[in-house]
Amino acid sequence: MMVDPKSLEELEQIGGAAGLLEGLGVDRKTGLIEAGGGADRAGDAMRPVGAQWQASIEMRQQVYGVNELPRQPVKSLLQLMLLAFKDKILILLTAAAVVSLVLGIYQATGGEPHIVRDADCPDGCVAPSLEWVEGVAIVVAIVIIVLVSSLTDWQKKRQFQKLNDQRDDRTVKVLRNGQEQVINTKLLVVGDVALIEPGEIIPVDGVFLSGYNVRVDESGATGESDAIRKGTYEECMAERDASGGQGRKLDCFMVSGGKVTEGVGQYIVISTGTNTFHGRIMMSMLGEAQATPLQVKLNKLAELIVKVGLWSGGLLFLALMIRYFVALKVEADRTPGQKGQDFIQQLIIAVVLIVAAVPEGLPLAVTLSLAFATNRMTRQNLLVRVLGSCETMANATVVCTDKTGTLTQNEMTVVAGTLGLDTRFARDLASYPARTNTSAASSLDASDLGRAVSAELQRTLNEAICINSTAFRADNEEGATFVGSKTETALLRLAYDLGWADYRQTRESQPVVQMIPFSSELKAMGVVVNLGDKYRLYIKGASEVLIRMCSRYVAVQGAEDQGTPTELTDGAMSQYMSTIGFYADQSLRTLALSYRDFASWPPAGAEMVDEHTVSFQSLAGDLTLLTIVGIQDPLRPGVPEAVSQCFRAGVGVKMCTGDNVITARAIAKECGILTGDGLVMEGPYFRALSDSERHRAVPKLQVLARSSPEDKKLLVQTLRDQGEVVGVTGDGTNDGPALVLAHVGFAMGISGTEVAKTASDIILMDDSFSNIIVAIKTGRCVNDSVRKFIQFQLSVNIAAIILTFVSAIESRAKQSILSAVQLLWVNLIMDTFAALALATDPPTDSSLDRKPSRSSEPLITPDMGKMILFQAIYQCIVCFVLHFAGHRLLGTNADSVAAQAELRTLVFNVFVFCQIFNQINCRRLDRQFNIFEGFFRNYWFMGIFIIMCGGQVIIVEVGGAAFQVTRISGRDWAISIVAGLLSFPIGVLIRLLPTDPFYELCVRCKFYKKEDGGVLAEGSEV
Repeated sequence: MMVDPKSLEELEQIGGAAGLLEGLGVDRKTGLIEAGGGADRAGDAMRPVGAQWQASIEMRQQVYGVNELPRQPVKSLLQLMLLAFKDKILILLTAAAVVSLVLGIYQATGGEPHIVRDADCPDGCVAPSLEWVEGVAIVVAIVIIVLVSSLTDWQKKRQFQKLNDQRDDRTVKVLRNGQEQVINTKLLVVGDVALIEPGEIIPVDGVFLSGYNVRVDESGATGESDAIRKGTYEECMAERDASGGQGRKLDCFMVSGGKVTEGVGQYIVISTGTNTFHGRIMMSMLGEAQATPLQVKLNKLAELIVKVGLWSGGLLFLALMIRYFVALKVEADRTPGQKGQDFIQQLIIAVVLIVAAVPEGLPLAVTLSLAFATNRMTRQNLLVRVLGSCETMANATVVCTDKTGTLTQNEMTVVAGTLGLDTRFARDLASYPARTNTSAASSLDASDLGRAVSAELQRTLNEAICINSTAFRADNEEGATFVGSKTETALLRLAYDLGWADYRQTRESQPVVQMIPFSSELKAMGVVVNLGDKYRLYIKGASEVLIRMCSRYVAVQGAEDQGTPTELTDGAMSQYMSTIGFYADQSLRTLALSYRDFASWPPAGAEMVDEHTVSFQSLAGDLTLLTIVGIQDPLRPGVPEAVSQCFRAGVGVKMCTGDNVITARAIAKECGILTGDGLVMEGPYFRALSDSERHRAVPKLQVLARSSPEDKKLLVQTLRDQGEVVGVTGDGTNDGPALVLAHVGFAMGISGTEVAKTASDIILMDDSFSNIIVAIKTGRCVNDSVRKFIQFQLSVNIAAIILTFVSAIESRAKQSILSAVQLLWVNLIMDTFAALALATDPPTDSSLDRKPSRSSEPLITPDMGKMILFQAIYQCIVCFVLHFAGHRLLGTNADSVAAQAELRTLVFNVFVFCQIFNQINCRRLDRQFNIFEGFFRNYWFMGIFIIMCGGQVIIVEVGGAAFQVTRISGRDWAISIVAGLLSFPIGVLIRLLPTDPFYELCVRCKFYKKEDGGVLAEGSEV
């Protein structure tokens, strides 16, 4: 456990690196001996004693574990289908389907035939027994829902598995039997002496043994953006003793997940598999998925629908039974069989009402919305691993984001610089004009630097960058990548982007005479090259140190100026120091590039370290300053805009980083996270706060600097305790615990580690933070689609229940205004089409103009409730007027069988067209009037609208006895369409009605809690 946290004291207690080697039975010169099972210590005359020296590779794997993580069992398609079927609403639908099938089969096989009289059959015809179709159709709907949901989930899991498979086949160099070998990382064991080289990802935890200039980027594991210099245990102890334990720069621990940026060396493996830093975090992320806010609300809605349906069916059955018992007295001549059949009919009517109340299209609407959303997100480079995360992100109130690799690009880049006193350049100057001094005579974009200086000065700058460097370029399928220290790769990338001479040709063209390696004492590095007629020293280092060694600077007056060395006066020095301070205020790391020419080598009178090496003190003086550059890990493209849009959408952004407060504050300001009243805090201070103090500080906290993984996890937990819906972005191993704890975790697809991807719900395949906005908009679109469908579905169900209830009681024949088969079309086919139509509306930017809904807020808002109630009332009024007064209004003969059949068909047609046009009306959930916004761009919706209209025309014109309808005249078609179109102006009037009185009425009826501004009361979970 000495790696997490890193503890030099624990290593000291076991005798340092020597004690570790002794305890593990390994010789650093030979490594493990595979055949003999151990390693002989060099120089010992006798074979070492101790079990550790005899341990074979297999024994080490048994004791310390293999270097593999146990894979989570992947659910099969059948298991995913069973999980999908456990949804509460699907269980409700299954019960409804069973009841409907049993009664339908009974009616079809044992019930009395239903006689239909119309114009084509005035004497009466036996209608087909289709009552069983509704039960079958509900079963089909359940099958579709389960298949779509499980197949979508299965497809996403397969895509993620492909990503994981790409990292399985990795190799590493080890020292075994005294020879270098290349083995698979899975074969590493504790005690192996592993070799490291630039670009390697450390696969295990270890202790550094030896090497040259080794630096490791551990930002993916610990969040520390600066590459960490590795030293031996002895060097670390010497540094600790010399500094009193303060300001250590050396580190002897190798952390799994770190990336070697430069140098070569070797280390001993001290933990593998689940015992490594990487493995422990991976194992801590195992857990069950949580129910999303929408799932919770829909389950509550399903429970309420069951209650309402049961109450409605119970009341109807009670009313019918009263009539039934009255009829027993009045119609005493009926046979017992007729009385029993009549009783069954009363029960069937009540059960049909309960089944009709079940919104079978609701889970289909959710499933289709999520399916469309995930496909849209995949096309926009977001891989959704957990389907529910789409709708959860709609109501996210806070995003906690890592800095390195998430907000920034995780690659140091030259973002600003100065040539002479008058020329300033900056990367992306149009977006960041503040990176240049306002007093500068000329400012230009870094991309124009090549055209702004002469060819001779370009050559000098390129040589200063390329020759005085150990970094190199590695070309691959994704383009050019640079390997080396972050400072050197930043300079090399600048030369590459400007199209200057290739670094390899530049290095080969100038023979190197002497190299001056970088050291923390000198804060500089240099190289001396032979130019033929003279020798030149190129030196780069900390600008505030190097500029004091300069006596001249290169003055640049224009593109034709080859750069004239000019005396560095006190005024010029002051101006340069002002520029250095200006860059430092922006948290830029400044670097100076300079040179000095010598007529001969070694220079006359120079102090020699040895016969080939001139001392640094003899060279570091009388330098000519070439340029001062500002280096920074720049923001990813679109980050400031994305942060601004988050604030617009009511989503707070908090940055967590391992950087110091100054750097963290500067980055947070640059991307717009840190506002005027925002709070910046360090991780150790945040961790030490009491629970009450932390809860008071978190709402204003915007930047958490010097934070550990536990600090980030603590922040997420505190936000969750405060009722926030939290999204977390990250790319490193250290982000894993917080990604799991968050409601929605985002990992980076390119720079993200395996831990981050496994812990996440959504993977940003292009590493673009701006895709967070896409996730928010898509999530809100899913929520809106479900709410639109609920608004449509409940208006249909309420109207159907009222019509069935009233007409069944009023009718002497105990028949509903709508037949069972007609209700099938209305209650199933229309719902299914509506679910598909309303699920296809694409996300809009206008969705960012509203605040996120709290998890405690109702699924049905007061505005939705108004629309549902008044549209249902309008539909009931129209149908009842036609049903009870249709003959008088239309001037038809009430005693005519044909007229009666035509009126029943007209009522059915009017009711259906009210639903068809109300579907368009339900496309808006707010109080805006433009219900056709985006309608003509949604070809799915238009196609479904045409199918629904065409289907109704076919049913009326050719449905006949099957649907208990007859052909109607043009006048009746006009009435049906006009009645449907009237739902548009009715919708406008409803939106104009003030919401507050309706809301107050709902509060009095205990549908909402007034103190929560619309949150449902206990037990009223609509």
